[in-house]
Amino acid sequence: MGKSTEVKVYSNKVAEITLLFWLMKIIATTLGETFGDYLSMTLNLGYLTGIAITLLFFLITLLIQLSVKNHIPVFYWLVIIATTTLGTEISDFLDRSLHLGYASGSLVLLSGLVVILLFWFYKFKSLSVFPIIDKYKEAFYWTAILFSNSLGTAFGDYLSDDIGLSYLHGAMVTATIILIVVLLHYITKINHIALFWIAFVFTRPFGATFGDFLTKPTANGGLNLGTLHASLVSILLMIFFIFLSHRNMKLKQV
Repeated sequence: MGKSTEVKVYSNKVAEITLLFWLMKIIATTLGETFGDYLSMTLNLGYLTGIAITLLFFLITLLIQLSVKNHIPVFYWLVIIATTTLGTEISDFLDRSLHLGYASGSLVLLSGLVVILLFWFYKFKSLSVFPIIDKYKEAFYWTAILFSNSLGTAFGDYLSDDIGLSYLHGAMVTATIILIVVLLHYITKINHIALFWIAFVFTRPFGATFGDFLTKPTANGGLNLGTLHASLVSILLMIFFIFLSHRNMKLKQV
C-alpha cells in the first residue's frame, strides 16, 4: 500500500504582515487621502456627501470580504482602500463640519480605537491580526482598522495644519516614527502586536501628508499634481501590487 498523505486545510481571511503588506498599506493610505479630497474638495461634494459615498463603498466591499471563506487579495485591499478613503472623510467632517479641530478629533478617534481593541482583547484574549478565521473577530479587525485610518488622517492633518509642518516635513516625521517602530520590532522584545498597531496608525498620517504633498499647490509646499492625477497613479500601483499578491499566493499553493 502507498504511504497516505495528510492534507492540511488552512483558512485565513486577512493579509500576512510582510514588507509587501506595508508597501501596499502606504499606497492605499495615499490613495485614500487623494481620492477622499477629490470627492469632497475637487468635486465640491462636501464632507457629508463624501462620507455617504465612501461609507457605501466601505459597506459593499466589507460585505464581500466577510462573505468569502479565504483571503482573496483584491477583496481585502478594496476594504483597506475603503477604510482609508472613509477615514479621510470622517476626519475632515469632525474637524471642519463639527469644528472639533484636529487635536480634539484625534483624541475622539484614539478613544474609539482603544475601546475597540479593549473589547477585542476581552472577547478573544489576544489582539493577534494573523491569521483571522472567525467572522466576529474579523468584524473587530475591520472596525479597528477604520478607526486607526481615521485617526491617522486626523493626526497627519494636525501635523500640517495645527503644528505648521510642511507636507514633506510631516511625511518625514511620520516616516521616522515608522522606522523607529521597525527597529524596536527587531532589536527589542516589545510586544509585536502593539508595535503592529502603532505602525498601522502611523502609516496613515504618512500617506495623508505624502498625499497632500503630491496634490497641494506649490505655494503651500506641494507638487500641485492634483487629486485626480495622484489618485490615478496610486490606483495603478495598487493594481500592480494586488496582481503581485495573487501571484505570490498561487506560488505558495504549488
